[in-house]
Amino acid sequence: MIIIIHEFSKQIRKRNREKKNERMSSSSSLTQRNPTSSQEQSESVPQLRRQTSQHAAMSQTLTSAANLANLLPTGTLLAFTLLIPVFTSNGSCDYPTRVLTAGLLTLLSISCFLSSFTDSVKAEDGNVYYGFATRKGMWIFDYPDPDGLGLPDLSKYRIRIIDWIHAVLSVLVFGAVALRDKNAVSCFYPAPEQGTKKVLDIVPMGVGVICGLLFLVFPARRHGIGYPVTGDGGRR
Repeated sequence: MIIIIHEFSKQIRKRNREKKNERMSSSSSLTQRNPTSSQEQSESVPQLRRQTSQHAAMSQTLTSAANLANLLPTGTLLAFTLLIPVFTSNGSCDYPTRVLTAGLLTLLSISCFLSSFTDSVKAEDGNVYYGFATRKGMWIFDYPDPDGLGLPDLSKYRIRIIDWIHAVLSVLVFGAVALRDKNAVSCFYPAPEQGTKKVLDIVPMGVGVICGLLFLVFPARRHGIGYPVTGDGGRR
């Protein structure tokens, strides 16, 4: 009986030793795996950071382009978007269509220039009326009373030097937007050389960035045709 008990205790101790060895081997294998996983994590962090920075740069570029388009009159920009594929035959121009496209771009540039001198006022009847700034004030287009009764003081809406700056910048911004359009570029430069292609890629972006900075330095306070209308407070 004592011998049987002794043998049984030996088997129990043997099984305990085997379980202990299995635990030690499993813990050592986990220890060997952890450096690899930590190394993979350390390598993946810079990649995630680079991808995040690339997405942020792309988002910033798209936001800048959208803000640049906001500097133009809505009607002019919409007309350009709709008509330029038709006039250029989706970029496949011959001489007549090239002349027509040049005329369209000229008219739209003039529209951008003149829109910088338009403004809006809110009369006592609650309606918004548009007009054109002059040296003495503003000429209202569609106000029913020829004497101007019910209108605010129009002398504060007269032309200033900042209006001429905005007009020139609007034309430059429109030119940058037009040069970034593939149909317009393909119409006038169907097979550009390498140097010309670089200029067409760099110049519009440079002009757009410089004009955007100048618009920040000299913000527009007029709310004319094609621009959003806001309150009159603090406009002048």
